[in-house]
Amino acid sequence: MANFYTDNENLKFHLTHPLMEKIVRLKEKDYIEKDQFDYAPRDFEDALDSYDKVLEIVGEISGDIVAPNAEGVDHAGPQLIDNEVHYAPGTVDNLDALVKAGMIGMSLPREYDGLNFPMTPYVMAAEIVSRADAGFANIWGLQDCAETIHEFGSEEIKKEYLPRFYKGATAAMDLTEPDAGSDLQAVQLKATFNTADNTWYLDGVKRFITNGDADISLVLARSEPNTTDARGLSLFVYDRANNAVKIRRIENKLGIKGSPTCELVFKNAPAKLIGDTKMGLIKYVMSLMNSARLGVGAQSVGLAEAAVREAQKYAEEREQFGKAIIQYPAVYELLTNMKVKTDAIRSLLYETARFVDIYKAYTFIGHDRKLDQAEREDNKHYQKLADVFTPLLKLFSSEYCNQIAYDALQIHGGTGYMKDFPVERIYRDARITTIYEGTSQLQVVAAIRGVVNGVYLKAMHDYLNTPVKPELQYLKSVLEKMTDQFAKIVEKVNEHEDSEFVDFHARRLVEMAGNIIMGCLLLHDANRNDVYSKSAEIFIRIGRADNISKVSLINQSHPKDLGAYKS
Repeated sequence: MANFYTDNENLKFHLTHPLMEKIVRLKEKDYIEKDQFDYAPRDFEDALDSYDKVLEIVGEISGDIVAPNAEGVDHAGPQLIDNEVHYAPGTVDNLDALVKAGMIGMSLPREYDGLNFPMTPYVMAAEIVSRADAGFANIWGLQDCAETIHEFGSEEIKKEYLPRFYKGATAAMDLTEPDAGSDLQAVQLKATFNTADNTWYLDGVKRFITNGDADISLVLARSEPNTTDARGLSLFVYDRANNAVKIRRIENKLGIKGSPTCELVFKNAPAKLIGDTKMGLIKYVMSLMNSARLGVGAQSVGLAEAAVREAQKYAEEREQFGKAIIQYPAVYELLTNMKVKTDAIRSLLYETARFVDIYKAYTFIGHDRKLDQAEREDNKHYQKLADVFTPLLKLFSSEYCNQIAYDALQIHGGTGYMKDFPVERIYRDARITTIYEGTSQLQVVAAIRGVVNGVYLKAMHDYLNTPVKPELQYLKSVLEKMTDQFAKIVEKVNEHEDSEFVDFHARRLVEMAGNIIMGCLLLHDANRNDVYSKSAEIFIRIGRADNISKVSLINQSHPKDLGAYKS
């Protein structure tokens, strides 16, 4: 039977990245729990072996249960009966298998029945599940909410809610509203504190809530009367057992149909405050959204992997004009570029996850003791990288995922447009990735900071200062020229001192940065393993041509030209 971990050597390659030893040491706090928990690792090799075994379990469940159920789940979907969401039968089977295997709350500390996994192997598990069924990955992946409760909740809240995840509790992020989608500052759902019973109560409507009937929900609400901005918002945890939320409907979606997307009405719903008031959006939801964007990155890579495999299989089997279509340049070029893009976004995914792992580990160490100066500087360095790599990941992984799914369907021809092959579902599922958890346009708004403040440029120089094998030196030289070109065009755009002009070219500048950064990552992958040399060469070649095109367009533009684009 299929195992979606062991059949993909890319995963083991990234799991054994040189930075993992530092990540594990920080996460395990120098392995202090080895005598307290029998499943805690004793050293780095023990930890890696544990991750490997767990990922093999996730791979087996994904290949043998989740993937075979995907078509049935897509067809049946969830149902709303008596104010309760009932998952499709296949979803129930999927969840039951993963809960019994202990795959919920993977990143939580062991004191809350978690596995204390770093984000990197957890994100790998998310990629594997997403390859099997991207819709189900939303339900399973919302265990991210447990991380937010763990990081910001009181001891009382953590003890009450976190152990429930291991037992299979589902979760949801109740953020968006009919008039507050991308602009979460506009949230109006009201939170009122009742001094008589010392309880917060929630009233209002939430819309487009993934897994809205979850056991445990994190709810963004306006706790401060007479406010209209982010400073009036707080974050709360709501328990479905209170039965104070009406589910108006399950949305009928284009894709990820097994994942229920609900409209919710809160009516005098009791809830508990996470952290401090007024910090809901500014601090807690920003952290939650960054985790969710990492999750969409994993989902996008999983979908891309699924699309590539479906296209490869079809191209090898389908014959036209007396030979398999994979033998035609128009097809094998398309398929190769799909694989190269998948390698690129996977490298960006795990690089971002590693940055998140390190700064998050320092954050929790800082709860136990004061960090020394070197640790504080290291923490600041990796947090800065995580902050700008996360939107870059979300942008590129979701956009590439859609391109790859589109091309996979194209390779199938007319057959791909029918419901006879999984590629049709993969194509529909991919479409949401550029939209939810912040559209591609919003990711550019977040990522342009990395262009303006020089963080991307410094990262490029750091990558290029690392020695590579002599046979890869020519690729490094190309990337060095691309980096110099990038620095000059950023300077040219900034010399006008016109913020609208910077915003106009923001996507071009961010995509140029992404081409160089992913090129550097693939170069270093090739330096570790020759198998990535082909992907590095093709990606850098295409990225160079794309950057030249963008530079040409920017050089021909001026702030006075912007009026031509305005209606």
